[in-house]
Amino acid sequence: MIIPVRCFTCGKIVGNKWEAYLGLLQAEYTEGDALDALGLKRYCCRRMLLAHVDLIEKLLNYVPLEK
Repeated sequence: MIIPVRCFTCGKIVGNKWEAYLGLLQAEYTEGDALDALGLKRYCCRRMLLAHVDLIEKLLNYVPLEK
């Protein structure tokens, strides 16, 4: 639901790179070029951003049922 703070495999901090990654994608970077620009060279760290699904934005569209 939220981006993990650290890479599960190597422990590198990746949580602070999510907003910058989205900004680079909006600036017409490819996924690989955006990850290279952020300094993510290891494939374990790259998959943390590539495989992340931002479900919180979808869940915020629903209002809890009032009784």
